[in-house]
Amino acid sequence: MKVLLTIVALILVLCAIPLIYLVSSNDTVLKLENPPKVIAFQTPITVRAENSHGIRWITLAITQDGKTTENRIAQAKEQAIFPKRNEPPVIVRATVGRQSTPSLHDGKAKITITAVSNDFRGKSTSISLDVDVMTEPPRVSADGAQHYINQGGSEMVTFTPGGAWTEAGVKVGDTAFRSYPLPNHPGQYFSLFAFSWQLGPETPAYVYATNPSGTIARADFMHKVFPKKFRASTIPLESMNLERVVGQIDPNNQIKGDLVARFVQINNEMRKQNNRVLADLRLQSEQKFLWFGAFLPMVDSTVESRFADDRTYTWQGKKVDEQTHLGFDLAKLAHSPVPASNDGRVIFAENLGIYGNCIVVDHGFGLQTVYAHLSEFLVKKGDMVTKGQTLAKTGATGLAGGDHLHFTMLIDGVQVNPVEWWDPHWVKDRILSRMDVTLADAKETGGYPAPKSKAVAKKKRRR
Repeated sequence: MKVLLTIVALILVLCAIPLIYLVSSNDTVLKLENPPKVIAFQTPITVRAENSHGIRWITLAITQDGKTTENRIAQAKEQAIFPKRNEPPVIVRATVGRQSTPSLHDGKAKITITAVSNDFRGKSTSISLDVDVMTEPPRVSADGAQHYINQGGSEMVTFTPGGAWTEAGVKVGDTAFRSYPLPNHPGQYFSLFAFSWQLGPETPAYVYATNPSGTIARADFMHKVFPKKFRASTIPLESMNLERVVGQIDPNNQIKGDLVARFVQINNEMRKQNNRVLADLRLQSEQKFLWFGAFLPMVDSTVESRFADDRTYTWQGKKVDEQTHLGFDLAKLAHSPVPASNDGRVIFAENLGIYGNCIVVDHGFGLQTVYAHLSEFLVKKGDMVTKGQTLAKTGATGLAGGDHLHFTMLIDGVQVNPVEWWDPHWVKDRILSRMDVTLADAKETGGYPAPKSKAVAKKKRRR
């Protein structure tokens, strides 16, 4: 009897093994590569399905208003009963949109991808994605004003986007500038933008509207660019205290090479890194006005260097580097008070490489001011400040040959000439009057005297 039971048990085990193998099924790992947020008339979609048993088929369904349309976008050549092993992933490229589903209309919808394993059991795995249907293309129209733009300067344009759009702004060359709702004008938007110092007058500038489906609308606006001739100077490194300057920025000798090589690397590579940090601060800008009226320069200061000055650095008479100085160097007495150029919020207050101790104040809508080479901070990140409030004291930190303030302005991360923003007439005519911002006009101070040139300065900095 025991022998019989043993034989029966053995037979059951032998039968169970292929049965278990037959009915086994794997889950499929499904992934949408670069999943779309918006679908339009015909939007591409890429599906990756991975299952060691292989894929029997993949379907794509789109649901809107409770109605579902499903299409099979992949099909195996044969249906397997006994599961295979180590089948490669399946990658399927398909399209979804109004072309394949004419009933779609603008609004919310859901995409569902389902994959079935290619084995006896045929296990299903699904993933879903909420999308916006935007079948109407974006539109945009610019204001009819004539825009006069200085090379290296700023300007503002208003425009009206329409249709199905999710992003709109101004594009100058390859650089895009964000837009914001125009106060008191529903449906209209504005962009503050920069015409960078290195761009020629022929560089295209236009307003645009787009959506994630890839459709772009653009409209030109009337503008004239005035080219500027920027100054050039030569700085012999022998005139700088290189040991102090380089040692202050790189005290642990992490940058390799002799003193001149270390200076050149700081002046070049570190400058690029530091400017990227400044540019990225645009993402912390508030979407509201924090400032009023013309911006305040450092009154009664000596201008030692201007915006976009081209600097050639030499050592023993030979050129070793060349950089563009994107700001104003303003000098008074050593450790002079540094005033806030306008109302705003401190978003950066720490050491920043070539800029030394540096403060950045956000004024809203992507407009920011930079104060560098400071000897002392009197505010901290997060503080709200008012025009004229003392932020810090001038110094010689970072890549500074002597005590002074390096001042510049940013528009959506692009450094611009601050001279225009110091002019109350320019601010009123080019910015405030186009936005109907009466509060700023009411508080207008009438402007402040511009910094004096070095030739007529009455006060000189102490070395």
